[in-house]
Amino acid sequence: MLIGYLFLQNLVELECESWAVKGLNIKYATRSSRKGFKAGALKKGMECDYAKQCEYVAIFDADFQPEPDFLLRTVPFFVHNPEVALVQARWSFVNDTASLLTRVQKMFFDYHFKVEQEAGSATFSFFSFNGISVLNQGTAGVWRTSAIKEAGGWKDRTTVEDMDLAVRATLKGWKFVYVGDIRVKSELPSTYKAYCRQQFRWSCGGAHLFRKVAKDILTAKDVSLIKKFHMLYSFFLVRRVVAPTVACILYNIILPISVMIPELFLPVWGIAYIPTVLLVVTAIRHPKNLHILPFWILFESVMTMHRMRAALSGLFELSEFNEWVVTKKTGNNFEDSEVPLLQKTRKRLRDRVNFREIVFSAFLFFCASYNLVFTGKTSYYFNLYLQGLAFVCLGLNFTGTCSCCQ
Repeated sequence: MLIGYLFLQNLVELECESWAVKGLNIKYATRSSRKGFKAGALKKGMECDYAKQCEYVAIFDADFQPEPDFLLRTVPFFVHNPEVALVQARWSFVNDTASLLTRVQKMFFDYHFKVEQEAGSATFSFFSFNGISVLNQGTAGVWRTSAIKEAGGWKDRTTVEDMDLAVRATLKGWKFVYVGDIRVKSELPSTYKAYCRQQFRWSCGGAHLFRKVAKDILTAKDVSLIKKFHMLYSFFLVRRVVAPTVACILYNIILPISVMIPELFLPVWGIAYIPTVLLVVTAIRHPKNLHILPFWILFESVMTMHRMRAALSGLFELSEFNEWVVTKKTGNNFEDSEVPLLQKTRKRLRDRVNFREIVFSAFLFFCASYNLVFTGKTSYYFNLYLQGLAFVCLGLNFTGTCSCCQ
């Protein structure tokens, strides 16, 4: 890992030097510590002299590949509207067809950008710096530096510094613009564990931020009552806490247990009709990927377990609530390289198997078998077997590639 990191550092430094020789005002800078993680790095960067001279600042993660005309297409939104603090571009992905895992992620992110980001931008003029639902990665956007300063700058009090800044800027009266026509290439996590860690950080950080800013939103003077309600109830409470918790408890605990308790009645509209509507909305955006929808449903069923744990950890400041784990990505430049960057190491059993998923799968298989043998008023065994199978596959890190234990 260290060898690969130093190799990339050298590449970036050499690239900056080549542009500096051509007369471009560009500098290469690093930090000696990871204090504050990404928020600390952004805060440190904004303190540089060259950054103070800039009216706008574009932010990209290391795996993003902006087009040469990115600034030409985003900056005009600021010039013609002094109330705009952020122009957010849409993500596209270089490895969305690499495996079943990346295909499912692509479906989720496309729904997020098309429905949630555009809806937030068009109706309430509020969406996090790529931070609605569970997506909170502050990148592929341009900020007005005066808006960052007025909002209080970057803070490392949560693991979603991007959402934190967006909320504070909104409370100051600033507006955001989402431009879906501008796309920036990036990379999706290619392993299940990397994706789980990413989702845990985003979900936990969002719930923890809700704890931090709820009072500020209620007492804000420059925000309408409708927007306050939207931010507190819909954006934070429902999407960050209620949705993942209810989904996990209902479909992974209450529904399986109901097959063994005849007195427990679950309304059809709650367990079937509402999910069907959401499924149709998603399917409309992905007519070519209809064959993946069943896998997407089962995958989301497993992910609700991680998102619920993350939401509760952030809301009540439980263990790992403020832990930052960098999402590992493989990159697409060395796939065919004959010389590996790192030597393969033998993985331990706990690194190859996800025990939470295995335990849940055993529980679901037991409930499904009970329902099959002792058929009562309801017959959920087919669905429960599929859910259990999904937990087993992801428990063994099978993500639709040739190897089930990557």
